[in-house]
Amino acid sequence: MKRYFFAFNIIILIPAALLLYSCANIIPPGGGPRDTLPPVLLKAAPADSSLHFTGNKIILTFNEYVQLDNTLQTDLVVSPNPQQMPVVESKLQTVTVRLKDSLAPNTTYSINFGKAIKDVNEGNPYKNFTYVFATGNTIDNGALNGRVQLAETGTTDSTLIVILHKDLNDSAIKKERPFYYTRLDSAGRFNFRYLAYGTYAVYVLPNDFTKRYDDSTKTFAFLNEPVVVDSSGPRTLTLYAYNEVEGSKTQSAPLPAETSTSTKRPPKDTAKSISYTTTLQRTQQDLLSDLVIKFPKPLARFDSTKLSLNDTNFHPITGYTISADTSFSQFTLKYPWKEEQFFRLLIQKDAFADSSGLTLAKDDTINFHTASEAEYGSIRLRFSNLDLSRNPVLQFTENNKVVDSAALTSNEFFRTLYKPGEYGLRILYDTDKNMTWTPGSFEMKKQPEIVVNVPRKITIKQNWDNEVNINL
Repeated sequence: MKRYFFAFNIIILIPAALLLYSCANIIPPGGGPRDTLPPVLLKAAPADSSLHFTGNKIILTFNEYVQLDNTLQTDLVVSPNPQQMPVVESKLQTVTVRLKDSLAPNTTYSINFGKAIKDVNEGNPYKNFTYVFATGNTIDNGALNGRVQLAETGTTDSTLIVILHKDLNDSAIKKERPFYYTRLDSAGRFNFRYLAYGTYAVYVLPNDFTKRYDDSTKTFAFLNEPVVVDSSGPRTLTLYAYNEVEGSKTQSAPLPAETSTSTKRPPKDTAKSISYTTTLQRTQQDLLSDLVIKFPKPLARFDSTKLSLNDTNFHPITGYTISADTSFSQFTLKYPWKEEQFFRLLIQKDAFADSSGLTLAKDDTINFHTASEAEYGSIRLRFSNLDLSRNPVLQFTENNKVVDSAALTSNEFFRTLYKPGEYGLRILYDTDKNMTWTPGSFEMKKQPEIVVNVPRKITIKQNWDNEVNINL
């Protein structure tokens, strides 16, 4: 009996142990590859490319459950542009479009959903699906394509739209709704399809509610002449967008980071003097830039005779100039710096004064020295396909801001000393020869100056001969 009981226990315990082992080692369930396919349209009612369309509802049925992305409001483009946008809803495998506008006779309509239709499980978008119908006998097949470039930077902005007006008067873009419009892709390209043959004025604007050039702060582009769309085939255009208000501001290189001098700020509640900062970096002056003294507020008076640049023995140095900017809060000292020189800048307390008569708290001395040439690198750039007849200006950029410019008179640029770092490069074709980018003017039918963005960055290394070949 005992032997039987022992054998029975063994029979029970072995499966239990196996069960516990299997529970402790969970094996994930198997499965197929991740679904990366977009939804597939099975049918449309009425059918896509229908003629003599008279309804106000379109039902699109897909091969899987679909949903509408929250980008529908900006992605949906209906052409011609309706007074009221259609209502679009999704449920299970269908997308329903309810037209709110009455339809014009003998007109081709297209509804482009952008990336707004996607499957429920993985969110795979059905990109640029376009449903087309006509109220007349034929589908219009006029086409127009091209690219939009930001004139000031040579880059693109995919949030902009291209607009076509049948009204060729300049006032149309300011007062009327566009007849056709389309979005840009990530490369700045656009493509109009199903256009009615005719002549159109072409513009570029942000994709806002009005779609009008009713504010000069908006990014804008225009063609000087209307474009004819006909059976000869699609025209390819390039438009250069600009911001007239921003472009009118003077471009200048940003100043180096500010560091405080020995002058201390007084307590805020009992201010009895003024204070300043300089562009010195830990008492070191850059060989390639000016020394700038900056005050937090505009001043009322500056006496240059009470400021003196000296050597370490307090012997005065000549050959420098100091000038104020237009705001009278920034003062620039220019001098042909040489490497590893030591200076003392003497500032008398009443050299600067604000409108209430406050001056510096005391006479001040700024001790500083210039950098060594070994801290810089030389740079030589060789350009291919550079059009010297268009007054090219080489622009160096950091964080998309121009920090240095040089007019190019040959296919090679060389500097013995250049500050180390990583720089972007652009070529400005400087029509008015003022060394800065100039925006366009719609009123004067003047196109903006064009900048070509060099699609690579250069790294200038310290104490190194940096040579780069650039093919434009």
